[in-house]
Amino acid sequence: MNKYRLIPLLCFMCTMIFGQKKIELTSPNNELKVVVDVGDRIRYSVFANGTVLLKDNAPALHIGKEVLGEQPKLSGQKKTSVDETLTPVIPLKFSKVKNKYNQLTLDFKGGYALEFRAFNDGVAYRFVTSRKGDIEVTAEDFNVNFPSAYTLHLQQPGGFKTAYEEPYSHIPSMEWKPVDKMSTLPVLVDTKNQYKILIAESDVSDYPAMFLKGNGNNGLSSAFPKQPLVFGDDGDRSVKIVKEADYIAKTNGTRSLPWRYFVITNDDRKLIENTMTYQLAPKSKLENTSWIKPGKVSWEWWNDASPYGPDVNFVAGYNMDTYKYYIDFAARYGIEYIIMDEGWAKSTRDPYTPNPAIDLQELIRYGKDKKVGIVLWLTWLTVENNMDLFKTFSNWGIKGVKIDFMDRSDQWMMDYYERIAAEAAKNKLFVDFHGSVSPKGLEYKYPNIISYEGVRGMEQMGGCTPDNSVYFPFIRNAVGPMDYTPGAMISMQPNVYRAARPNAASIGTRAYQMALFVIFESGLQMLADNPTLYYRNPDCTEFITKVPTTWDETRALKAEAGQYAIVAKRKGNKWYIGGITNNAETERIFEIPLDFLPKGQSYKITSFEDGINAGRQAMDYRKKEAQIKNGDLLKIKMVRNGGYAAVIE
Repeated sequence: MNKYRLIPLLCFMCTMIFGQKKIELTSPNNELKVVVDVGDRIRYSVFANGTVLLKDNAPALHIGKEVLGEQPKLSGQKKTSVDETLTPVIPLKFSKVKNKYNQLTLDFKGGYALEFRAFNDGVAYRFVTSRKGDIEVTAEDFNVNFPSAYTLHLQQPGGFKTAYEEPYSHIPSMEWKPVDKMSTLPVLVDTKNQYKILIAESDVSDYPAMFLKGNGNNGLSSAFPKQPLVFGDDGDRSVKIVKEADYIAKTNGTRSLPWRYFVITNDDRKLIENTMTYQLAPKSKLENTSWIKPGKVSWEWWNDASPYGPDVNFVAGYNMDTYKYYIDFAARYGIEYIIMDEGWAKSTRDPYTPNPAIDLQELIRYGKDKKVGIVLWLTWLTVENNMDLFKTFSNWGIKGVKIDFMDRSDQWMMDYYERIAAEAAKNKLFVDFHGSVSPKGLEYKYPNIISYEGVRGMEQMGGCTPDNSVYFPFIRNAVGPMDYTPGAMISMQPNVYRAARPNAASIGTRAYQMALFVIFESGLQMLADNPTLYYRNPDCTEFITKVPTTWDETRALKAEAGQYAIVAKRKGNKWYIGGITNNAETERIFEIPLDFLPKGQSYKITSFEDGINAGRQAMDYRKKEAQIKNGDLLKIKMVRNGGYAAVIE
């Protein structure tokens, strides 16, 4: 045998013996790369500009006693490229979204495939199965291994029963053990070598939500709630799970499973601007979406339905006079809706009988005359027991429902979210889910889902701090709409915070609260405070009620995850700027180039800034007006827990 042909032949034999095959997929800009090793298992590693960020991750799907991904036999592979523009029904960041990626599809013997996508700002993968009949998925292995010590920013509930409202924990990756509390998604990973990685999921349908736990070896592994089979009574807003299956999902054998994705960037601003959940979500199932109207809503619960003052010559509460007062307030400021939260119905179990102090039909009529729609609060259990209420509410003239206390994300409950969205859409009602999971793509399949809570929002009162909330643009809001319920007119610094309903208050300055309307994204944006206080602060109220709910363009101007975020957003030819910061520094000063403004024109800027005493007296702010143009530098000063809000026109 020719000696010069011996080495290649031996190498070929080694490849055959060990079954190793390496396949690479790069992003369109060639900066991100996924290397897939097909050997005794399927493993993939992720690189950014040549630096390995995630190493030898081994995905697998357990169906019965089979493990798809172990001893794989590759039967085919295909690479494709996509470059398209998407148009979201509810544009929370952009009215047009560029969707450009390269895809690798690996087909394996045994009726399954793995799809990888590489975008310029991240990578994603999912399993695709082609089996006859139903399958029982007993587990799915999502394993992520870190090549060095990273820091993890995540929420840690006490178990699978959670409303996704825990404050963020900040954990060294080396120290997260399997016995420690697990985490919900999304999770932000700081690699400490320039890059950050946001881990999340999209297109979760007929399948449980994924949780993560430490593997004790500088990595993460997945955990899933099992499918509940038998329920027991547990009050008016929950059920007990009496019996569980030994599988996490029983589902169609021919389907694609949820996308597991990683937004990867060396610029924290790109976390805020990312649209990965949408890019990986299924297309809308609704042909006609013209009736879906995002907007703002006046909310009575946070301030305990307690307007007061010389114009309130009635006993305030959950009654006719009070609700008409809220409708009048909404009409005056062009607010599209009011919510009637817990207290509007005689019983939380009966969605058809209002409390005796309310004539609901009269309120609907009154609101219609004033061009203000009504949204009704319900527990999920009451909705489940009365699925015909959607038709009834639609006939009454109700515009939407706020459904609360799901607090679970097993397959049964994830199916519930989808059933509700479909039934509500059939009757032209939008849905705001509270006590819920974080968004996972269903809101694009059913765009009448216009928001989710799933966040430690302002209803947590003193438990809602800027130190925690400043992470939201980079983590929670980075995956989808977020009903945080901003708008407090009583502002305090954390060292002096004392508040309770009806005199609810927030931590952070007044300018911080106003900035939240620009930075935080929700198809239904609450004004949480008392109309009385909004009337007493007309300049603030006029500003926040004019801030759009949907946007044409989003630009993060300055951002460091967990420290500060300054974001500019455009609607038509108007720009809004919002800035927030945490408690770490007494004062921060930024100079922002106004290069996003069209050249050759002068603009008026109206701004709300932290006042000279706002670091101690959080109510202090200054309203200013000036002329600006492209080429100018905008100076922004924010005190601790401070903010900045402006409109440019």
